[in-house]
Amino acid sequence: MSASDHRPASQFAGSAVFPHRHLTGIDGLQPHEIMFLLDESEQWIDSNRSRDKSHKQLRGLTQINAFFENSTRTLLSFEIAGKRLRADVVNMHAAQSSVKKGETLIDTAMTLNAMRADVIVIRHQSSGAVRLIADKVDCPVLNAGDGRHEHPTQALLDALTIRRRRGSVAGQRVVICGDILHSRVARSNILALTALAAEVRVCAPSTLMPAGMERMGVTPFTDFDQALEGADVVMMLRLQNERMSGGFIPSNREFHLRYGLTLARLARAKPDVLVMHPGPMNRGVEIDSAVADHVVHSAITEQVEMGVAVRMACLDVLTRRARRVKGWS
Repeated sequence: MSASDHRPASQFAGSAVFPHRHLTGIDGLQPHEIMFLLDESEQWIDSNRSRDKSHKQLRGLTQINAFFENSTRTLLSFEIAGKRLRADVVNMHAAQSSVKKGETLIDTAMTLNAMRADVIVIRHQSSGAVRLIADKVDCPVLNAGDGRHEHPTQALLDALTIRRRRGSVAGQRVVICGDILHSRVARSNILALTALAAEVRVCAPSTLMPAGMERMGVTPFTDFDQALEGADVVMMLRLQNERMSGGFIPSNREFHLRYGLTLARLARAKPDVLVMHPGPMNRGVEIDSAVADHVVHSAITEQVEMGVAVRMACLDVLTRRARRVKGWS
């Protein structure tokens, strides 16, 4: 990992605290830059819970949400975030785009650029597509998930949820279990959590575990019961059947028996363990309803709430240069 600068964000002035033009991934971000985005997100949580959600940071700016891959919660979260900051939000769905007619990704990027958007949010089924578009446009680009590569705002909202519930990310033993092989959420979370000094364990059947996971600073397990011992946080992932082209598991029933999170299995973790899931959940496969809906342990709906705050913070920070915010021009 390149993340090595653990200086507090408060030691940096203006744009030096986050000098990046785009947010295409967690990879390459310094720990203080991740902490800065988490700190910026905090201000929007109380605001979102209040009756008055009127803000003007993005007033007069155009935000295009270009989703080449189906999404409900991520698109809605970015749309709400943009509208609460008073951006003019335009949603572009793949089914309505010229991509279906054979247009190349470069042509799509050039078209979006010609429309003079002020910030573009991209979700794409191909790894690296967001970076490609970011290199072709004049405005900031936010990655809302690309292939198996990264989903940076999901990792940020997960880190924010952990920090608020546990007091700190550092020192937490976090178990990520499920379809690690196809998960951009797992990759971004591993990068963010290890940068913030958490102990990360990943658990999956050998068929869904990428080779060389140790090189990412995590400990791989194939035995879920063993991985759960002493866990502070358990993050479950769904089977991404849409990205599978063969038989990676014998059956959903077999997967649930060995890797499904039940109350009995959760007892192996710490008594105050936090349960997370990026959604959508497959109840009865990777997680039981008794765990997903547990009033003490589950933070799943809180993750959704943190998502709006994190996306508001990212939209605000990435557009500061265009808005000529003092210290950011």
